[in-house]
Amino acid sequence: MMKRKDHEQPFAILKKGMKFHHIGIPTDERKPNERYLEKYKFYFSGFNTSEYGIEWMRFEEGSPISAIIQQVPHIAFEVENLDLAIEGKELIGEVSSPSAGIRVAMILENGAPVEFIEFHKD
Repeated sequence: MMKRKDHEQPFAILKKGMKFHHIGIPTDERKPNERYLEKYKFYFSGFNTSEYGIEWMRFEEGSPISAIIQQVPHIAFEVENLDLAIEGKELIGEVSSPSAGIRVAMILENGAPVEFIEFHKD
């Protein structure tokens, strides 16, 4: 097993070229300027205004999003090739496309959810 040094970036960044995108934090509180994704029955806010990429997520009862994502914060990375990034990983749910030009997958890593996002910038 590879071990990183205190001053090194995570291997996802250092060796695989992934880019930090955001951290998603579940909440029960209503936040200013929430946006709603009806398909997934959840509200999100802060993403487009947070200097540090903090996104708040508030889920409605009956949301199809996995319980672990609704309860545990996740970190998200932008990847060039989503299929390659998830190869051999434990998926949480299925690969999805929450909006045009975006593919997303969540994995379970060391007991925590990690999101990979692939953008088609055509």
